[in-house]
Amino acid sequence: MQINMLIVDDDENFIDTLRDGIRIKDPAAEIAVARSAREALEALSGFVPSVIVLDVQLPDMHGVELLRVLKRTPKLEKTPVVFISAKYTEPADRSEAMLAGAEAFFAKPVSVEELWKEIQYLLGKRK
Repeated sequence: MQINMLIVDDDENFIDTLRDGIRIKDPAAEIAVARSAREALEALSGFVPSVIVLDVQLPDMHGVELLRVLKRTPKLEKTPVVFISAKYTEPADRSEAMLAGAEAFFAKPVSVEELWKEIQYLLGKRK
């Protein structure tokens, strides 16, 4: 299965690490990057990824708010979203993300191996 991933995060080190890790796992993976909610919405106007990795803390919008927008968009409502956060890691933060429609939540620093396993699981459920 071809993976088309959108990473929405403004942390360049995290983006590079995740992109490199995913490419090791799946060299054919298509990986797009957005560094803000605005960039994410622009990118999503042109394609539908198979999975979105979304940071909670973005420079222009809270990640949960962006997730609610995505889940109200018909072409994106079934796209799995995996939340990641360095700051918002309390149970209430996780609950808010899951209630908004996230399929998984990881605290940074996140293991690329664990994130990859979760992505594979989520994409396998969609078959």
